[in-house]
Amino acid sequence: RKLDGLSTGFLYAVSSSSLTGSDKDFSLVETYLQRLQSMNLKNPVLVGFGIKDKATFTTASKYSNGAIIGSAYIKALEGGDDVETVTKEFLSMILT
Repeated sequence: RKLDGLSTGFLYAVSSSSLTGSDKDFSLVETYLQRLQSMNLKNPVLVGFGIKDKATFTTASKYSNGAIIGSAYIKALEGGDDVETVTKEFLSMILT
């Protein structure tokens, strides 16, 4: 609550202590995210670390205002030559 009161923009909620994009069981953070949601903070909460696919994105977004995907997107970009195509395919995988 103190950080929320001192902040503007959004709060970045770290979903785990592991590396971004890791294979840690994301379901373990649901209680933490539910607790954040129940606090009715004034700033939007965006969840990062461990967001790598549709399931983790959906779970994070269920309990927050959105999710930030880092490493999984970078890995997808490394696997292709056309940034636009890779980005469209990645977003399609996450959002549909």
